[in-house]
Amino acid sequence: MSNILETIESPADIKKLSLPQLETLAAEIRERLIHSVSKTGGHIGPNLGVVELTIAMHYVFDTPTDSFVFDVSHQAYVHKLLTGREKLFHTIRQPGGLNGFMLRTESEHDSYGAGHAGTALSAALGMAVARDMSGGSEHIVALAGDAAFTNGISFEALNNIASQTKRMIVVLNDNAWSIDKNVGAIAEYFHKIVTNPTIAGLHERASGLIGRFGGKTATHLRKKAEEAAKGLIGPGMLFEEFGLTYFGPLDGHNLPLLIDTFKFLKQQNRPVILHAITQKSRGFQPAIEQQKKFHGLGPYNAETGETKPTGQKTYSEIFAESLSKLATANDKVVAITAAMPNGTALDLFRPLHPTRYFDVGIAEEHAVIFAAGMATKGYKPFVAIYSTFLQRAFDQIVHDVCLQELPVVFCMDRGGLSGDDGPTHHGLFDISYLRSVPNLIHMVPKDEDELADMMYTAMLHPGPSAIRYPRGVGPGTPVKVKPEALAIGKAEIIQDGEDVAIFGLGAMLPEAIRLAAMLEREGISVAIVNPRFAKPVDAACVEAYGKRCGLLVTMEDHVLAGGFGSAILECANDQEIATPVVRIGWPDEFIEHGKPDALRAKYGLTAEAALDKIQPYLATLRRAHMITS
Repeated sequence: MSNILETIESPADIKKLSLPQLETLAAEIRERLIHSVSKTGGHIGPNLGVVELTIAMHYVFDTPTDSFVFDVSHQAYVHKLLTGREKLFHTIRQPGGLNGFMLRTESEHDSYGAGHAGTALSAALGMAVARDMSGGSEHIVALAGDAAFTNGISFEALNNIASQTKRMIVVLNDNAWSIDKNVGAIAEYFHKIVTNPTIAGLHERASGLIGRFGGKTATHLRKKAEEAAKGLIGPGMLFEEFGLTYFGPLDGHNLPLLIDTFKFLKQQNRPVILHAITQKSRGFQPAIEQQKKFHGLGPYNAETGETKPTGQKTYSEIFAESLSKLATANDKVVAITAAMPNGTALDLFRPLHPTRYFDVGIAEEHAVIFAAGMATKGYKPFVAIYSTFLQRAFDQIVHDVCLQELPVVFCMDRGGLSGDDGPTHHGLFDISYLRSVPNLIHMVPKDEDELADMMYTAMLHPGPSAIRYPRGVGPGTPVKVKPEALAIGKAEIIQDGEDVAIFGLGAMLPEAIRLAAMLEREGISVAIVNPRFAKPVDAACVEAYGKRCGLLVTMEDHVLAGGFGSAILECANDQEIATPVVRIGWPDEFIEHGKPDALRAKYGLTAEAALDKIQPYLATLRRAHMITS
């Protein structure tokens, strides 16, 4: 029996299939997802939940003429399988392979790239308005999960849709999850709609009649459903108040119903929203039972769902354990996450201090101002947000925290390269975007024990502070029982030297040590510095080695533009030190997805590449040695 999925070269092939064949295709896609992602890792749970939705969208609409905008877009694997990338799917998230998110440069069917939540409605509205202005007739469809509606950007878009375009389709993919269970009033509102049997029954009947009768009959029944809904829920359906005509909730796995509904919505000359109820991880029982784990993960056993134990605690786990200890000793310590309790490991903190744990949903800007408010009342908020996601809250960091010099601690997980997740998730900019902000100190640990010390230091510090630490495990340094406070802005001298001083920031310290060993084999005396602070830098240390050595080298897991190396250059310049500074870091471009070691080798963030880069300066040092000898 032939495999239908293997015959799909483009969305045009989907339209040739019968309904039974489409059902078979859905089953084949689930099987392919489970087995392929078990080898590559990836976002398996979200994609298993949108199989029928994606098939129905491609059956009714015509990409790339019509545009699909996926919120976050980690749920676009099915879309990739149906748009000519099935034969490359085994390469997803692999070096040189398919990206794990929508990527405009990857396919003409990827109309909009994304990796952060809350972007789909705004982008889709921009497309719809541009279409209207150009006199186009194509359809714009935004697919957003219910978690995206905890993000303020989504509501900013909702506030504008009805007044700015007459035709746009929003699909609300409601599975009650982001990575953890959704929280807050919006989640409760959606739950109220879904669990009310009167609303669900009326909408199911209305949607079912769309395909059979259409026109006035379906519209009449839909209006009756809306009237009932309004009476049951309150002063009007949320989306209706924003000017979008609401349809649903309906079964997001019922292919015939989805196809008929999309055909009906395609004919509407008004902004509409379709509320589809889906099951995250559908078709894979281990993922259904462990939703948080299977939102996104590495390779796993396709039959049992088991993953290999790491055998070592990650930086995230060290952070959560250290924070739990601080909170035990200090009842003013609180933890805040923006819908990432699992990713930041705060799910380890939550059961120990449930009244001092706050998940605000995908709302980073709110998280920061919320923390600022708590800080004004004497609390010490630790805000755990990925470096890449904290970019969204830059204004709040400046205006609400640092300007008022409030003691908020920003714990930036995934500081540095994020590997397989690619450019939307690499945390390569936080030193640059935070270094210019007054009143803020910025720390970078060399290992797990130093992370605990920095958290303790931040707790004692009277002003705002930030700590960046890498994804995954560190060198495995044991964490001492009682952390020690660090002197603000004071570097640690790992090894003294006379000719070259290497400043190895955080995760790059091991490469700095390797580079020093290479130089020492050539008879060069090398100092190794653990800077600890990206801001303030240790000016006395820079001055001492700048005046003593013939070369300073900085190494950082961060972009060179505005990064730690730039800070050392500025410090040396302020002290009128003319000693050359060679900076090792990421270039001025977005770095693709791939394995961290391979990417560092490709872009020159290794001891070997650094040695090549400093060779011209070493020649000068050797000549100086000959003269002095």
